[in-house]
Amino acid sequence: MSPQVVAIIVLAVVFLVATTRSINMGALAFAAAFGVGTLVADMDADAIFAGFPGDLFVVLVGVTYLFAIAKANGTTDWLVRAAITLVGGRLALVPWVMFVITAALTAIGAVSPAAVAIVAPLALGFAAEYGISPLLMGAMVVHGAQAGGFSPISVYGSIVNGIVAREGLPGNEIVLFLASFATNLVIAAIVFVVCGGLKLTHAGTVATRRLAPVGTASDKPPSPTGSGKDSPDTEPVTLTLDRGATLVALIALVVCALGFDLDVGLTAITLAVLLSVIWPDISKKAIGQITWPTVLLICGILTYVGVMEEMGTIDYAGNAVSEVGVPLLAALLICYIGALVSAFASSVGIMGALIPLAVPFLTEGTVGPIAMIAALAVSSTVVDVSPFSTNGALVLANAHHVDRDRFFRQLLVYGGVIVAAAPVAVWLILIVPGFG
Repeated sequence: MSPQVVAIIVLAVVFLVATTRSINMGALAFAAAFGVGTLVADMDADAIFAGFPGDLFVVLVGVTYLFAIAKANGTTDWLVRAAITLVGGRLALVPWVMFVITAALTAIGAVSPAAVAIVAPLALGFAAEYGISPLLMGAMVVHGAQAGGFSPISVYGSIVNGIVAREGLPGNEIVLFLASFATNLVIAAIVFVVCGGLKLTHAGTVATRRLAPVGTASDKPPSPTGSGKDSPDTEPVTLTLDRGATLVALIALVVCALGFDLDVGLTAITLAVLLSVIWPDISKKAIGQITWPTVLLICGILTYVGVMEEMGTIDYAGNAVSEVGVPLLAALLICYIGALVSAFASSVGIMGALIPLAVPFLTEGTVGPIAMIAALAVSSTVVDVSPFSTNGALVLANAHHVDRDRFFRQLLVYGGVIVAAAPVAVWLILIVPGFG
């Protein structure tokens, strides 16, 4: 058995063990990089660490640190309540408010599961209170998170664009973002119609006593309900000085990254440090909320991919895909692999592995790299409504007054439909028109 085949088998084992044993995939990948690099490829520690993505490490830590501060000081709570108040509490617009909020959160730097974890309790609480389908509300939250997930300053966007740059592939940040946003928007619109969203147009508005104007009530912490979740009628929070400063910092991150082309990670961590100097108590809460598991995951996977690249495994696997003989079929196969694995494992992990593996195939020129990368990214993330994924599990966990077994089956069926339909849809729209 060749060293390249051994490396690929070990990668498959990493995904399998991480999925079945609930072990961080990044930790497994670091161990695999050490084992394969040392025993199979005769690499020393310096060669193994050469693949460590230091730039992405700073991006992940910086943006999640800044966002953790926004969560800890109540800025995100204020944004949610302000948005619902802005639409007058109209029930038909509430699912779309949840979509837009989660999209905005991920677009400015929140990790997708973090955004879902913030919005899902409120969204599912509204669903239970006003008879809205929990599947509708949960899908709107998850697809909203994925819609904004590939903005140029988002975590997913930074990861994919970073991998593309590291591999020397042509990329287009705007195409990647718009492909994900448009796909999730279309899916959300279909779900809205199918799951009874149109009926909500005749259902009136949220009671005004539940949505007092933002900033009119005293700044009190949310009152827990019997279910342990925040109730949808939680008192609105005021826009205090620290929340206003955090909003300014989030806007500054967007302006600096897009307007002045400053590094996203370094800019985010600098803004987070400035807020921490002024409000150190909030910083103490926020530092523990940095998504260290995600940092470990992506750094571990990309370090292992670096070992594979040094061994020649990337070229070997890419050539194997090319030997399918039909480039369009090979492209579709890659999209389906991303969707299937991501439905049960990590979206970030599969993107970090598949994009480098597809490099030799992409450099042939028969399939456009920009379209292929966008199609793979969308296929690997749009399926996160699956109950086996973190986002789907968060929706299931936060559903109120439902038969959980039945709701689990609904999410499972819906996830299966997305896995079956999304890859071929993005393949037809993004890849086929530009083939050749």
